[in-house]
Amino acid sequence: MKTVRMPCGEVVPALGQGTWTMGEDPALRAQEIASLRAGLDRGLRLVDTAEMYGEGRTESLVGEAIAGRRDEVFLVSKVYPHNASLKAMRQACTQSLKRLKTDRIDLYLLHWRGSVPLEETLAAFVQLQSAGHIRNWGVSNLDTAEMDELWNLPEGGQVQTDQVLYNLTRRGPEWDLLPWLSEHQVPVMAYSPIEQGRLAQHSALGAFARRYDMTPAQVALAWLLAQDNLIAIPKTASAARVAENLDALAHPLDASALAELDRLFPPPRGSAPLEML
Repeated sequence: MKTVRMPCGEVVPALGQGTWTMGEDPALRAQEIASLRAGLDRGLRLVDTAEMYGEGRTESLVGEAIAGRRDEVFLVSKVYPHNASLKAMRQACTQSLKRLKTDRIDLYLLHWRGSVPLEETLAAFVQLQSAGHIRNWGVSNLDTAEMDELWNLPEGGQVQTDQVLYNLTRRGPEWDLLPWLSEHQVPVMAYSPIEQGRLAQHSALGAFARRYDMTPAQVALAWLLAQDNLIAIPKTASAARVAENLDALAHPLDASALAELDRLFPPPRGSAPLEML
């Protein structure tokens, strides 16, 4: 398993498990729980969720999936921007902990920038750390200027990650955000690394994958995993897809393959607003 060392010193898998939309369809609940547990069995112990996902239903499903295995898991959750104040974050975190059936969240992220000043959000994170409810904090969907603003706050240097939309078809962060994160040694966490499954159906990527005896999803993940200080969090409700995703680690892409993917999916030629899904 390739790993990434967080700024706090914690070593986590470079390939984790996303959970967006899980828990929303009761008919899929058993299958989704089985998929998450299959990932844990294979070493995919970083699990990402959020209070926004299913308005708490996803956190509840994750709590059930990791029951009895909490100490195996590096648990990531996210707080709504409107709950990112000193007063509201404590209550939001308490509710997340209750749904997750745990006493701590390993990494608690601001889901995106809202109206609450970043200074207050950081103070709320520190308060939760002092109480032992969260171990570390980070952000999601913050662009380069916002990361620079955050970094220059008194506690800003404690940020552990910026979770952003990044995949072969969403390469905008490469222009300025990824260089900024690299310079400051802050890992990037790539959500929707297979573009919500759409890359698995991409015809040109499919042709490329067949020549390398891979699936398109494996190529999309292997392309991300070729980068240092990056964590990819694909979501799947299938234990078979978990195994497929994990097998991307067994197919590292060489320089010529990466150059070919650059031709198929060109890197950005200038700065653009950070994309979100």
